[in-house]
Amino acid sequence: METQLRTDLLGWLRGEPTITAAVNLVDEAETSRAMMPWLALVASASVDWSSKTHTGREIRIALELRHRGDVPGDAAELLRAIEARVETLPTQQNGYEIAGIQFLRARTERRAKNERASLVEYRFRVVLT
Repeated sequence: METQLRTDLLGWLRGEPTITAAVNLVDEAETSRAMMPWLALVASASVDWSSKTHTGREIRIALELRHRGDVPGDAAELLRAIEARVETLPTQQNGYEIAGIQFLRARTERRAKNERASLVEYRFRVVLT
């Protein structure tokens, strides 16, 4: 389920013109082949979220936007678009249903050479259909 959700979420993010117009790549993991800015699904983890009648997982996914900027809020509008897109991922997927999507945390840090990394983490509760 975790792998399928990762694939579906990346496809959903790639389908948003606001995001794809603003970044050079939407992909898994940190990638050195793309010029900044880029958006990556950098981590995921899952635990059992089953009931007596359904197999389920709670899956946490972290997305990182890597960009350059002089001002901490340079990418605020893009981050809002990313969050809005994640939160509207359709609940009915092929082979599973999303019971809930919840924002967990965000973090932004400045790195060397004026790079900025903005991380957003979500929790998805899913059941097999």
